[in-house]
Amino acid sequence: MALSVDPAPVEANRFEAMRHAMVASQLRTSNVNDPRVVEVMATVPREAFLPPEHRAMAYRDGLLPLVGGRRHNSPLATGRLLTEAAVQPGDHVLLVGAAGGYTAALLARLAKSVVALEEEDSLVAIARGGLAGEAGVTLVQGPLDAGWADAAPYDLLLIDGAVEQVSDALLAQVKPGGRVATGVIDRGVTRLALGRRTEGGFGLVDFADIECAILPGFRRLRTFQF
Repeated sequence: MALSVDPAPVEANRFEAMRHAMVASQLRTSNVNDPRVVEVMATVPREAFLPPEHRAMAYRDGLLPLVGGRRHNSPLATGRLLTEAAVQPGDHVLLVGAAGGYTAALLARLAKSVVALEEEDSLVAIARGGLAGEAGVTLVQGPLDAGWADAAPYDLLLIDGAVEQVSDALLAQVKPGGRVATGVIDRGVTRLALGRRTEGGFGLVDFADIECAILPGFRRLRTFQF
Protein backbone atom coordinates (compact mmCIF):
# COMPACT_ATOMS: atom_id res chain seq x y z
CA MET A 1 0.00 0.00 0.00
CA ALA A 2 1.47 3.30 -1.11
CA LEU A 3 1.82 6.01 1.50
CA SER A 4 0.46 9.44 0.65
CA VAL A 5 2.77 12.41 1.05
CA ASP A 6 1.49 15.71 2.36
CA PRO A 7 2.56 18.27 -0.30
CA ALA A 8 2.33 21.28 2.07
CA PRO A 9 5.74 20.86 3.79
CA VAL A 10 7.39 20.18 0.43
CA GLU A 11 5.85 23.34 -1.03
CA ALA A 12 6.86 25.38 2.02
CA ASN A 13 10.45 24.15 1.76
CA ARG A 14 10.54 25.02 -1.93
CA PHE A 15 9.35 28.57 -1.29
CA GLU A 16 11.84 28.95 1.58
CA ALA A 17 14.69 27.91 -0.71
CA MET A 18 13.56 30.40 -3.36
CA ARG A 19 13.27 33.14 -0.73
CA HIS A 20 16.84 32.63 0.48
CA ALA A 21 18.08 32.51 -3.12
CA MET A 22 16.32 35.84 -3.73
CA VAL A 23 18.10 37.38 -0.73
CA ALA A 24 21.49 36.09 -1.85
CA SER A 25 21.26 36.85 -5.57
CA GLN A 26 19.00 39.90 -5.77
CA LEU A 27 19.28 41.82 -2.50
CA ARG A 28 22.77 41.35 -1.09
CA THR A 29 24.35 42.07 -4.49
CA SER A 30 22.38 45.31 -5.02
CA ASN A 31 22.85 47.57 -1.98
CA VAL A 32 20.05 46.16 0.13
CA ASN A 33 22.45 46.19 3.03
CA ASP A 34 20.36 47.08 6.09
CA PRO A 35 20.52 43.89 8.22
CA ARG A 36 16.98 44.43 9.51
CA VAL A 37 15.57 44.70 5.99
CA VAL A 38 17.49 41.64 4.82
CA GLU A 39 16.27 39.64 7.81
CA VAL A 40 12.58 40.41 7.33
CA MET A 41 12.75 39.79 3.59
CA ALA A 42 14.35 36.42 4.31
CA THR A 43 11.53 35.61 6.73
CA VAL A 44 8.22 36.94 5.37
CA PRO A 45 6.63 34.55 2.81
CA ARG A 46 6.00 36.76 -0.23
CA GLU A 47 3.91 34.05 -1.88
CA ALA A 48 1.22 34.47 0.80
CA PHE A 49 0.46 37.98 -0.47
CA LEU A 50 0.01 37.19 -4.17
CA PRO A 51 -2.93 35.86 -6.20
CA PRO A 52 -2.76 32.03 -6.26
CA GLU A 53 -1.97 31.90 -9.97
CA HIS A 54 1.19 34.00 -9.49
CA ARG A 55 2.63 32.47 -6.31
CA ALA A 56 5.06 30.25 -8.21
CA MET A 57 6.73 33.47 -9.47
CA ALA A 58 6.90 35.09 -6.02
CA TYR A 59 10.69 35.46 -5.96
CA ARG A 60 11.28 36.26 -9.61
CA ASP A 61 13.59 39.20 -10.32
CA GLY A 62 11.00 41.45 -11.94
CA LEU A 63 7.50 42.86 -11.77
CA LEU A 64 4.55 40.50 -11.34
CA PRO A 65 1.14 40.98 -13.02
CA LEU A 66 -1.84 41.88 -10.86
CA VAL A 67 -5.45 42.74 -11.69
CA GLY A 68 -6.53 45.73 -13.78
CA GLY A 69 -3.14 46.21 -15.40
CA ARG A 70 -1.45 46.75 -12.03
CA ARG A 71 1.90 45.13 -11.33
CA HIS A 72 3.66 44.15 -8.12
CA ASN A 73 7.02 45.75 -7.40
CA SER A 74 10.07 43.51 -7.59
CA PRO A 75 11.74 42.37 -4.35
CA LEU A 76 14.74 44.51 -5.28
CA ALA A 77 12.72 47.72 -5.75
CA THR A 78 10.92 47.19 -2.44
CA GLY A 79 14.14 46.25 -0.65
CA ARG A 80 15.94 49.35 -1.91
CA LEU A 81 13.05 51.61 -0.85
CA LEU A 82 13.02 50.10 2.64
CA THR A 83 16.79 50.37 2.95
CA GLU A 84 17.03 54.01 1.87
CA ALA A 85 13.99 54.96 3.97
CA ALA A 86 15.95 53.90 7.09
CA VAL A 87 12.80 52.67 8.83
CA GLN A 88 13.01 53.21 12.59
CA PRO A 89 11.37 51.07 15.31
CA GLY A 90 9.33 54.06 16.47
CA ASP A 91 8.08 55.13 13.03
CA HIS A 92 4.41 55.60 12.16
CA VAL A 93 4.28 54.73 8.44
CA LEU A 94 1.84 55.34 5.61
CA LEU A 95 2.29 52.72 2.87
CA VAL A 96 0.69 53.69 -0.43
CA GLY A 97 0.08 50.94 -2.98
CA ALA A 98 -0.15 48.09 -0.49
CA ALA A 99 -1.25 45.60 -3.19
CA GLY A 100 -1.59 42.18 -1.49
CA GLY A 101 0.03 43.35 1.75
CA TYR A 102 3.60 42.04 1.40
CA THR A 103 5.38 45.35 2.03
CA ALA A 104 3.00 46.10 4.91
CA ALA A 105 4.05 42.82 6.53
CA LEU A 106 7.72 43.77 6.13
CA LEU A 107 7.11 47.24 7.61
CA ALA A 108 5.19 45.71 10.54
CA ARG A 109 8.46 44.12 11.64
CA LEU A 110 10.52 47.29 11.12
CA ALA A 111 8.29 50.11 12.38
CA LYS A 112 5.93 50.80 15.27
CA SER A 113 2.73 51.10 13.24
CA VAL A 114 1.69 50.93 9.58
CA VAL A 115 -1.33 52.23 7.71
CA ALA A 116 -1.48 50.22 4.47
CA LEU A 117 -3.53 51.91 1.73
CA GLU A 118 -4.86 50.07 -1.32
CA GLU A 119 -7.73 50.93 -3.66
CA GLU A 120 -8.29 47.74 -5.69
CA ASP A 121 -10.96 45.46 -4.18
CA SER A 122 -9.36 42.12 -5.06
CA LEU A 123 -5.95 43.20 -3.73
CA VAL A 124 -7.50 44.41 -0.48
CA ALA A 125 -9.10 40.96 -0.09
CA ILE A 126 -5.71 39.25 -0.52
CA ALA A 127 -4.05 41.68 1.89
CA ARG A 128 -6.77 41.15 4.47
CA GLY A 129 -6.05 37.43 4.49
CA GLY A 130 -2.27 37.74 4.47
CA LEU A 131 -2.17 40.41 7.17
CA ALA A 132 -4.56 38.68 9.55
CA GLY A 133 -2.92 38.74 12.96
CA GLU A 134 -0.52 41.60 12.14
CA ALA A 135 -1.38 43.82 15.10
CA GLY A 136 0.79 46.71 13.91
CA VAL A 137 -0.92 47.10 10.52
CA THR A 138 -4.17 48.93 9.75
CA LEU A 139 -5.39 48.03 6.25
CA VAL A 140 -7.50 50.78 4.64
CA GLN A 141 -9.09 51.22 1.22
CA GLY A 142 -9.36 54.39 -0.84
CA PRO A 143 -7.76 56.40 -3.66
CA LEU A 144 -3.99 56.06 -3.45
CA ASP A 145 -3.26 59.73 -4.16
CA ALA A 146 -5.51 60.85 -1.28
CA GLY A 147 -3.56 59.04 1.42
CA TRP A 148 -5.21 58.41 4.79
CA ALA A 149 -5.54 61.63 6.74
CA ASP A 150 -7.40 60.03 9.65
CA ALA A 151 -4.17 58.51 10.99
CA ALA A 152 -1.82 61.38 10.06
CA PRO A 153 0.77 62.71 10.65
CA TYR A 154 3.30 60.09 9.56
CA ASP A 155 7.04 59.81 10.16
CA LEU A 156 7.49 58.00 6.86
CA LEU A 157 5.55 57.89 3.61
CA LEU A 158 6.53 54.89 1.50
CA ILE A 159 5.02 54.62 -1.97
CA ASP A 160 5.67 51.08 -3.20
CA GLY A 161 5.56 51.96 -6.88
CA ALA A 162 6.34 54.75 -9.33
CA VAL A 163 4.39 58.01 -9.64
CA GLU A 164 4.73 61.10 -11.81
CA GLN A 165 4.40 63.30 -8.76
CA VAL A 166 3.68 62.92 -5.05
CA SER A 167 0.30 64.55 -4.45
CA ASP A 168 -0.08 67.53 -2.15
CA ALA A 169 -2.63 65.53 -0.14
CA LEU A 170 0.00 62.90 0.66
CA LEU A 171 2.71 65.41 1.51
CA ALA A 172 0.39 67.23 3.90
CA GLN A 173 0.11 64.01 5.93
CA VAL A 174 3.88 63.74 6.53
CA LYS A 175 5.33 65.35 9.66
CA PRO A 176 7.77 68.21 9.16
CA GLY A 177 11.10 66.41 9.07
CA GLY A 178 9.40 63.21 7.91
CA ARG A 179 10.77 61.11 5.06
CA VAL A 180 9.30 60.08 1.72
CA ALA A 181 10.56 57.05 -0.22
CA THR A 182 9.01 56.42 -3.61
CA GLY A 183 9.43 55.39 -7.18
CA VAL A 184 9.22 58.21 -9.71
CA ILE A 185 8.55 58.35 -13.45
CA ASP A 186 10.90 60.67 -15.31
CA ARG A 187 10.44 60.93 -19.08
CA GLY A 188 9.34 57.33 -19.31
CA VAL A 189 12.09 55.97 -17.02
CA THR A 190 11.34 54.73 -13.50
CA ARG A 191 13.70 55.58 -10.65
CA LEU A 192 13.72 55.33 -6.88
CA ALA A 193 13.96 58.51 -4.87
CA LEU A 194 14.11 59.77 -1.31
CA GLY A 195 13.01 63.08 0.14
CA ARG A 196 12.24 64.88 3.36
CA ARG A 197 9.40 67.27 4.10
CA THR A 198 10.48 70.52 5.74
CA GLU A 199 8.65 73.68 6.73
CA GLY A 200 10.19 75.32 3.68
CA GLY A 201 9.15 72.75 1.10
CA PHE A 202 9.81 69.30 -0.29
CA GLY A 203 12.13 67.72 -2.81
CA LEU A 204 13.20 64.27 -4.00
CA VAL A 205 16.67 63.00 -4.85
CA ASP A 206 17.00 59.95 -7.13
CA PHE A 207 19.20 57.14 -5.85
CA ALA A 208 18.66 54.25 -8.31
CA ASP A 209 17.36 53.52 -11.80
CA ILE A 210 15.19 50.43 -11.32
CA GLU A 211 12.15 49.02 -13.10
CA CYS A 212 9.25 49.93 -10.86
CA ALA A 213 5.52 49.21 -10.83
CA ILE A 214 3.56 52.27 -11.98
CA LEU A 215 0.69 53.21 -9.67
CA PRO A 216 -2.60 54.71 -10.91
CA GLY A 217 -3.87 58.16 -10.01
CA PHE A 218 -0.64 60.17 -9.86
CA ARG A 219 -0.42 61.77 -13.30
CA ARG A 220 1.18 65.19 -13.47
CA LEU A 221 -1.13 67.84 -14.87
CA ARG A 222 -0.21 68.59 -18.46
CA THR A 223 0.28 72.19 -19.62
CA PHE A 224 -0.27 73.52 -23.12
CA GLN A 225 2.80 74.34 -25.15
CA PHE A 226 2.66 76.93 -27.94
